[in-house]
Amino acid sequence: MGFWQLGNTSVRSAMRIRDGLVAYSTSGIQGNIRKGEGDIAFRRLLGKCGVVSLGEDSTNSVGRKWRSAMGKLGFIYPDLRKNLGPAQNLIGQVDYITPAGWTLIRAETVAAMQECYLRAMVTPLEPADYRTFSPLCWTLALLLELERRGEEASVSFIEMARIVQTTNPLDGISETVDRILDLRVRRNAAERKRPFDRMIYEQGAEELGCKPHTFNDYADMNMRYLKATGMVQSKGKGIALVAEKRTLAIALTQELLTNKPIIELYQSLCTGTALPTDNATVAYQVLEDLLQQLHQYGITYSIAGKPLDTPTHINQVRYEIEELIAEKKEEIYATEQADNWQEIAAYMDLIASRRDRMRLNDEIEIRVPRTEAPAYLEWSLWRAFLAIDTLANKPYEVRRFKIDQDFMPVSTAPGNGPDLIAEFEDFVIVIEVTLSESSRQEAMEGEPVRRHVADLMQQYDKPVYGLFIANRIDSNTAETFRIGIWYTRDDERLELHIIPFTLMQFSMFFKAIFSKGNATPQAVIDLMIQCEQFRRDYEAPQWKARIAETVSILTQ
Repeated sequence: MGFWQLGNTSVRSAMRIRDGLVAYSTSGIQGNIRKGEGDIAFRRLLGKCGVVSLGEDSTNSVGRKWRSAMGKLGFIYPDLRKNLGPAQNLIGQVDYITPAGWTLIRAETVAAMQECYLRAMVTPLEPADYRTFSPLCWTLALLLELERRGEEASVSFIEMARIVQTTNPLDGISETVDRILDLRVRRNAAERKRPFDRMIYEQGAEELGCKPHTFNDYADMNMRYLKATGMVQSKGKGIALVAEKRTLAIALTQELLTNKPIIELYQSLCTGTALPTDNATVAYQVLEDLLQQLHQYGITYSIAGKPLDTPTHINQVRYEIEELIAEKKEEIYATEQADNWQEIAAYMDLIASRRDRMRLNDEIEIRVPRTEAPAYLEWSLWRAFLAIDTLANKPYEVRRFKIDQDFMPVSTAPGNGPDLIAEFEDFVIVIEVTLSESSRQEAMEGEPVRRHVADLMQQYDKPVYGLFIANRIDSNTAETFRIGIWYTRDDERLELHIIPFTLMQFSMFFKAIFSKGNATPQAVIDLMIQCEQFRRDYEAPQWKARIAETVSILTQ
């Protein structure tokens, strides 16, 4: 067998498919995204809505790749006319949004989105001789077998790349796990890991007739799609089974091969394939397992008086418990950030450099996909303030953007509110970030940032400061903050305290306070107060210069 692919390498992040789908749902081009003009129209739509960055693309492949990814997961009706002919009518009109697609569009929480991807990826559509299988369920079966043998339910990146994604149930669970463990032993024994990995990929490339880098490309994409289901999470560069999903994983792996008619499978895919938790008995088993895990986290929760007579009612309680566990995990994650300040700074530096990857050491490389840079910018600043610590609000109250089970950003913060709100005992810092650098920066950010700070000044009985961060501060934006005045509906005059910093300036300051052992919220406020004292004495260009000078002195 060759590789199985859950998506394509042009749409590496499954979670972003929803953004494209939302844009598509509001357009007038449904069903007309093929054959030249359709490809162009879809490409332009994705670019206009900020889903992709439009570069040179004479073949208009962007539109085709996105169409393929949406169709493969059943969010738009795939074109099966070549294989099914008139039977296409039994599935749906080509390239129109499916019921499963509309469910994803309407999903507001990460958990709801993940369930949409889960229903898509449990559908056994990957061929294995005369039968079909689900790569997701196959991966889960291997993780469970590793656990049964006393190993952690995880696979490394190279194990995923070289073995998991090139095998299927016909290869046998036990035999495939034997191969994984053999590779693990050999790699652990190798003195130099990178040459060993290169050798493994070169051997695999010769065996499968592909380029060595293909293993990496497909593994990176496949793991992103697997994580979009919420069933697995990152472990190093590899993946591991999410503990609270173990019971569900067992239920999903009871039957790994099927000979159901292909048309029946596609019908199921496009409406949303049934899950074991749609059955009351299985749903309650999953619920009981979650309750035990909740107890292990020391969280008190009672199901007494809650309706549990239908799968829907049981799953509603399950969602509540999963949210409680997620919040507890996030609180633990927050306490770990001070120890990871160097990585946080590296992410800020990477975004500031406008590159998409940076190697920290032989084993660790960080990446920021260019189309996801705005989300990663908010995420980096969120982590920075978690690291500075002593927050009075919870980590999930600081951010307004969504995160996945790995605490990675799923999207940027929605409009009509600040990006981040860091509340401390004696003051509040409103953090606003942007990658906009042009004169449009003031139009896009000037009024909203001032309004957000003013709104919070009226909500809190403690000082509120605004921290604005961008790669480059336009002088018109700086001038708006320098004037720093806002009038309420009642014409009450508010004096705003908003200080603009470049991302590189804040990164320098962040590294300095941790290096010097002075990483406190007061250090941030002291910096802002020092920079604000020049506000009334200088015009915007000079004020920016004094801010830069102040940061430079404090970071020496």
